[in-house]
Amino acid sequence: MVKNIEMDTEQLILSDKAKFNIVLVHPEIPQNTGNIIRLCANTGANLYLVEPLGFKLDDANLRRAYLDYKDLANVTIIDNIEDIFSSHITQNIYCASTDGARNYTKPSYQTGDTIIFGSESVGLSTWIKARICPTNQISIPMMPNNRSLNLSNAVSIIAYEMWRQMSFHGSTINKMGNNEYFS
Repeated sequence: MVKNIEMDTEQLILSDKAKFNIVLVHPEIPQNTGNIIRLCANTGANLYLVEPLGFKLDDANLRRAYLDYKDLANVTIIDNIEDIFSSHITQNIYCASTDGARNYTKPSYQTGDTIIFGSESVGLSTWIKARICPTNQISIPMMPNNRSLNLSNAVSIIAYEMWRQMSFHGSTINKMGNNEYFS
């Protein structure tokens, strides 16, 4: 079953209107997911959360992190990662992993591409990685002897690289000039 945060739907249709799709498999920390919801609202990406989630959707920490951006993001809850693989027709599917063979800046991302991230504690399972072409298994460089980045930071780094390669299509930065604020 697929559930939009606002309403139930019968089938998963990856939007061709979004710039790209972000998938979180079994996210555990509500603050990370809330930050990613806010990120998706600001980049125009679709967000898919694969159950089970490590928190309830009414969690105060989740709400605090996404602030008032939930209504600006397209967030869908799905039961199974297979829904992503079966509904993804022409665009590329990537996954991010600490053992990914390719630097995240090397692919040529296209509109409609999908990037899959694992949970905070265990990452992506071997069987999910086996479904993805090895050249589409990407990683973010880190200093030696470091285990990983925070999930929301990793998603942000890769999402903005994907959007950068799409010339920040749909952004206001080119229309409004210099945006000198952060929140």
